Amino acid sequence: MTKKINLFANLKADFASGLVVFLVALPLCLGIALASGAPLFSGIISGVVGGIVVGYLSQSHLSVSGPAAGLTAIVLTAITDLGAFNAFLTAVFIAGILQLLLGFIKAGTISNYFPTNVIEGMLGGIGVIIFLKQLPHAFGYDKDYEGDFAFLQPDGENTFSELFQVIGHIQLGSVIITAVSLFILIMWNKVDFLKKMKLVPAALIAVIISIIINELFIKTGSSLAIKDEHLVKLPVPTSIEEFKAIFVFPDFTTLTNSKVWIVGVTIAIVASIETLLCIEAADRMDALKRYTDTNVELKAQGVGNIVSALLGGLPMTSVVVRTTANNAAGAKSKMSAIIHGLLLLACVLAIPKILNRIPLATLAAILLLVGYKLANPKILKNFYIRGKYQFIPFIATLLGVVFTDLLKGVALGLIISVIFILKGNMKRAYKFRKEEYQEGDIIHIDLAQEVSFLNKAAIKSTLDELPENSRVVINAKDTVYISHDILDLIHEFETIKSKDLNINVKLVGFKPQYNLENSEGYKNTITIEHKYNVLKRKLETVEKKEIEFK
Repeated sequence: MTKKINLFANLKADFASGLVVFLVALPLCLGIALASGAPLFSGIISGVVGGIVVGYLSQSHLSVSGPAAGLTAIVLTAITDLGAFNAFLTAVFIAGILQLLLGFIKAGTISNYFPTNVIEGMLGGIGVIIFLKQLPHAFGYDKDYEGDFAFLQPDGENTFSELFQVIGHIQLGSVIITAVSLFILIMWNKVDFLKKMKLVPAALIAVIISIIINELFIKTGSSLAIKDEHLVKLPVPTSIEEFKAIFVFPDFTTLTNSKVWIVGVTIAIVASIETLLCIEAADRMDALKRYTDTNVELKAQGVGNIVSALLGGLPMTSVVVRTTANNAAGAKSKMSAIIHGLLLLACVLAIPKILNRIPLATLAAILLLVGYKLANPKILKNFYIRGKYQFIPFIATLLGVVFTDLLKGVALGLIISVIFILKGNMKRAYKFRKEEYQEGDIIHIDLAQEVSFLNKAAIKSTLDELPENSRVVINAKDTVYISHDILDLIHEFETIKSKDLNINVKLVGFKPQYNLENSEGYKNTITIEHKYNVLKRKLETVEKKEIEFK
């Protein structure tokens, strides 16, 4: 039975963290919508629904949902192919229905098979990306949109080449605001009386100070003034008609279009995978080690995408960047995600002109610290100490995420982990030992508790290397499960190959359900025991007769 959560139990901490996530999410929502070729407000709608609707329905205490950079290419291509944004919204609606179904068939349990080192590698890779991607914004170079986490950028550059482009485009005003913001963010938690002000997060103070500094630059006519292109760009409706135009509704007449269904299925699969990865990451971050029901999460995401589509919003996932910012800001429950959604809704409607005065440089400072915490060198050292089987998948995932994207990087880490698992299974499938006896060499092969088809190659290799004229005991006393592939291999060996090499095979402990009773090895065992018993009875009879004769 799920324990009922009191959403208001940690309101002070959750309000402060929700405020920080709101500040981080605002430019990300706009940037992702811009890169997706969708109306800017569609990103805001997705963020609001992800915060309020998914935040309420989800059982995750730290996860924050909204438009995801991982879906940008899919959305851009889909809108172009379908020819209309409202047709694309129908595909998002379909994706939501499919995610609901995935939740009901308990597809979320697949997340239990994501190795910890891969999840940690993913987080480390995202941390490196956040840090590198925010450096240009911190110096006032904003050619690449906020929220782009792919290695190859739309502007023709990549994560590293973009850094060299910054050299010729440094905006001194942005540099000053970044430095001031970093100073506030770092020192806030080191001054005792400031640490006690939990309701006022350092990020909010940094944003307010940065607005004031830039306004002073503007009023004094200083060349340090940050221009509009380096500020948050939120559309401001000037009339009721413009406000109504924000909301676009799905065109359900396109349900007969097969392309719409293909896009819907694609979004459902990709969004579900990204969500499950983020939920695993969020649970890893949680200091209280609370676990999330991933099937409930898929249902929550499905409802969120349905509502977002009906209001004209982009598809959403659980997002690592916002989730990490939420955790770093001290969130205690999912109320933080809900508050972030409410703040997005209220502030966009009430104070859009004030929001448009926020320099991107100060938001970059917030994300620089988030990225550093995720990619802390201590984590790298920790996995290195654990050995190559933990470190190699970790570092491969990290580098894969940095140099490709999240899904490809995780896929690389999973493939390497599976290879290591197969290699480990091959070694642990059985114990192989050789003991010397006066009667000759007896070779023992003791099978493990579970022997699957993955162990076939190793066992086959061992049997092939057995010397001629030897005696082999294959022991399955401790074995609970043996796959049919292994049973066939053993049966073929003891009935055919062992005869060619004059190898005496004895099968011990094989259960009746393994159907090896009719095999030659089993018959030999029974025959030897039978002959021994017959001989023993004859000897006893001879001894009795000798006694009677005497």
